[in-house]
Formats: sequence, structure tokens, C-alpha cells
Amino acid sequence: MSVSTRRRHSRRRSGDRRTQEERRSRTRTRLLDATMECLADLGWSGTSTTEVARRAGVSRGAQQHHYPTKMVLVAAALEHLLERQRFAYETAFAVLPPERRNVEGALDLLWEVFRGRPARALLELTVAARTDDELRPLCRDLNERILQVILETFGRLFPTTNVPDDAVPTMLRAVFAMFVGLSVQHALDGDAEGHQKAVLAQVKSVASLIIPAPPAPPASPTPDTPDVSDTRADVPPAPEVPEDTDSGTADPLTPEGARS
Repeated sequence: MSVSTRRRHSRRRSGDRRTQEERRSRTRTRLLDATMECLADLGWSGTSTTEVARRAGVSRGAQQHHYPTKMVLVAAALEHLLERQRFAYETAFAVLPPERRNVEGALDLLWEVFRGRPARALLELTVAARTDDELRPLCRDLNERILQVILETFGRLFPTTNVPDDAVPTMLRAVFAMFVGLSVQHALDGDAEGHQKAVLAQVKSVASLIIPAPPAPPASPTPDTPDVSDTRADVPPAPEVPEDTDSGTADPLTPEGARS
């Protein structure tokens, strides 16, 4: 075999590997998105690996290959969701009109996140973990991790405040707790009486006094603002897992699958 022929075969094998990795990454992303949808729609007890596979449009064999159990699947979905939410929030803030690129605009976006389906899925897990011994270890520090994302994001967006630095985490913790409570009530009544809107207006009014607006960035073309309440924002694919290949033939889907 000539040198040029060997090079062609090598390039073809490399391309096949990339294509396979892309397929595996897309499969994982569909499974993780479907997991969050199931949690938001059906809650923890109603979520099964069979239903996740059905919604993702993949075989049970492929689902079990990537995420063998329900707990492994949900744990991966949490990581996937937190990173996507962070990316979507920062991107949405960056493309706000200049007059809204301030703490009031940031709080509006944060409230939109708390009202979204991903946040509802996280709330379902938190509530279920109270009485589920298997789920509790996974969710014990969930709120702290979400709060850490908020702290890091606000620290980047608003590096300067009019309060001592050590007071900022406590203030954001209070906002986080308030938004969690407001989101629970919003899920029940949709803010029909406007009470949650009034609370948010007061919070924004106070926040604008202690957090100055960041300097305006140079003008540049602005893409459409992403939906921060959707897990399927345009972000990098799900992280790698150690498996090498997808399963071959799939188990047929059944209406009711055993929950892993």
C-alpha cells in the first residue's frame, strides 16, 4: 500500500471517529434534555428511564449504554442543566438593550429562570429528596450549587457594589430564597393578582440603589436573545462519558417500563 493510500485511510478513520463522537454527543444531549422535561412534567416519581428514552427518541439499549440507571441519568442531567442555565443567562444579559443592562434587567432575567421549566424540574427533585433516601444525597447541596452559579454570574456582571464585599453573598442568598418561594406560588396561581410582580418591583428598586450599572461594552451586532427558561439553548454539547460505542440493536419501547 502506498503512502498516499495509507494517509487516505487514516483520514477516513479519523472522520468516522469524529462522526461517531458527534452521534454519541447528540444522543446524550437528547437524553439529558428529555430527563429535565420528564421531571418538570411528571415529577420524580413519574420519571422513568423508559419514558426518558421515548421522549428522547432513542432506544432503551442506547439509553442504558450511556446512563445505566435512573439515578446516574438524573445526576448527569443536573450537571447538564446547571451549565446550560449559566450560559443562557449570561448570553441573554449580554444582548439586552443598553438601558436594561443593569441590576434590574439582571433580576428580571433571573426571575424568568425561576419561572421556567428547568427550575420547576429542580424544585421537583428538591421536594422529592426530602422523603427519598436514595435521592437525598444527590440533592443535599443542590440549592448551594445553584446559589454558587448565581454568585459567580453576578460577580462577573457587577464587580462593583455600594455594600461591603462580605455582605453580597448574604444579600444574594436572600434574593435566591425569595425567588424560590415566589416561584412555588407562581406555579400555583400564575401571579393572577400581581403580588409576585409587586415584590419583584420592590426588590429591583432597592437593588438599583446598591449595585451601579456596569460600564457599557463597545457596540456590536446583537443576536436574538436566547430563551433562558429552555434547557436546549445553543451551548456546547454534554460532557463525555467513558463508554466507547453505542449499543447495537435496541430493546423495543413499551408503554410502561421498569424504573431504574
